[in-house]
Amino acid sequence: MPTDDRLAILRSPLTIRERCRHIHDAVARGQSAHFEIDSSRLAVAADRVAAITRRRYPDLKLPYHSRWRHFEAGGIDRHGPLRAALVERASRQGDPQAVTRALIDLAVVSVLLDAGAGAAWRYREAGSGLVIGRSEGLALASFDAFRAGRYSSDAGDPWRVDAAALMRLTEADLARDFQVNADNPLVGLAGRVRLMNALGEALAASPRWFGPQGRPGGLVDALAAPTVAAPDLLEAVLLGLSRIWPSGQAIDGIALGDCWPHPRATPADARGPDAGWVPFHKLSQWLTYSLIEPFEWAGVPVMGLDRLTGLPEYRNGGLLIDTGVLRLRDPGVAATPLPVGSPLVIEWRALTVALIDDLANLVRQRLAMPPPGVAGFSSAVRSRSDPTPLPLAAILEGGTWAAGRELAAELRGGEPPLTIASDGTVF
Repeated sequence: MPTDDRLAILRSPLTIRERCRHIHDAVARGQSAHFEIDSSRLAVAADRVAAITRRRYPDLKLPYHSRWRHFEAGGIDRHGPLRAALVERASRQGDPQAVTRALIDLAVVSVLLDAGAGAAWRYREAGSGLVIGRSEGLALASFDAFRAGRYSSDAGDPWRVDAAALMRLTEADLARDFQVNADNPLVGLAGRVRLMNALGEALAASPRWFGPQGRPGGLVDALAAPTVAAPDLLEAVLLGLSRIWPSGQAIDGIALGDCWPHPRATPADARGPDAGWVPFHKLSQWLTYSLIEPFEWAGVPVMGLDRLTGLPEYRNGGLLIDTGVLRLRDPGVAATPLPVGSPLVIEWRALTVALIDDLANLVRQRLAMPPPGVAGFSSAVRSRSDPTPLPLAAILEGGTWAAGRELAAELRGGEPPLTIASDGTVF
């Protein structure tokens, strides 16, 4: 069997869930040097998530957790006018797919620039005067850069992202667009630039997925169908962009991306090159969640949303620590900078994926929503006007991510409960 086929299992969200559950069960049996699980505290976390969900969305018509929410920071609809302008231009050109290509271009580059910014960094939006940091600030910075044509190599077609422009992007370019200086430092600036350069190379090398111009929006043409399955969309992202991830994780020279070794990821008797590895694909899943709306706006339903997983990052994971669901065996380690590949961080992320599934069903109960489908999964198409039952993408938005951020602000001024030495490409 070709290596790529043997490793396909590591691209599956089903594998993410199964292996994270293996690790969860081992921790629950007391086989972890890092964490203890207090399942009784899940009720506390569910109460918190349900309360913030009702506060943020009283009618329970929850949108998806995606980059498009960040483009609405400060209650300003930025992407609506952009979409209208793209529609008008596409109608003149006679190419309706041009709208979706451009929106996917924007989503891809913005998501891949969305890793932890650090507590000090802020972005000032020229039009509104809004000063904002973290994910929303990063979103507005990338949105403005996209509108200014920074990611296009064609001055006559500025509202796009292409390989040539990304490959020539420099640290100075990104620092200018993200308003970085000595008084406004951005965590992982160099890593973000390397990621954008690598993205350009991947786009150019994969015409199957991204077309002859090397545009992320080429996925529209590659996946042309009446409907798209969310796991298939994730797999396209992983296959097309696997070479961009700088983690160094690989098997037989094949880059794995956001996959990491853990002794409890698979049973002791498991065999094969994938044994002992747990995939997460956090940014790739975040990107997939953020591509759902451009497809749906184009009239292409995305099926099987709940087959994707919760995002294993510091807001969802922080929620679990801050509500006492997870307890560090050595609390002192929280202040020590930990690399993303450390056993403790890998375990924390796996526990986050497993426990967010458990938490989601408790939140649905508190919001009087039935769980979607059998065993917590569903292939039904949801729209933002249909809040019943709540897909995981909506619970994350409502939701777990917001509650994690709120608790971090209350307890530590916004900092996560663990100190992660991030290069800006995982967290």
